[in-house]
Amino acid sequence: MTGHTENEITIAAPLDLVWEMTNDVAGWPRLFSEYASAEILSREGNKVTFRLTMHPDDNGKVWSWVSEREADRDTLTVRARRVETGPFDHMNILWRYEEVPQGVRMVWTQDFAMKPEAPVDDDWMTDNINRNSKVQLALIRDRIEKTAAEQGLTPGLTD
Repeated sequence: MTGHTENEITIAAPLDLVWEMTNDVAGWPRLFSEYASAEILSREGNKVTFRLTMHPDDNGKVWSWVSEREADRDTLTVRARRVETGPFDHMNILWRYEEVPQGVRMVWTQDFAMKPEAPVDDDWMTDNINRNSKVQLALIRDRIEKTAAEQGLTPGLTD
């Protein structure tokens, strides 16, 4: 068994701004509510390797892991995977961006499997990721749209 989720949101902002803000991994603690820090470990071409550290959970545990992501501006996609998988057997994420009349549709597709000894199973994690993705996507949308408004940008306009 494996887990699979797909969540999306449309952001009323120009593609260049959405791409820039969502691919600035070092700035993710300002974009996502769940990350306490994002440390860039290395950059090689369009690939970045980084450590994400979350805020403490309800039990006070701090989760941290290393991931890598490779952005392809020509295809408007980003492929990411966990390098330090923790409770996951694997975790792969595809970010897709598409210009639409209302702005930019951003789609997250996550494919993963939990390790047999993980404290939760694939079904639990699928539900958790779907719930949390909706919260984070809405927050990202709101923060990017606020930045776009402050800069006087509207969908379809480039920086």
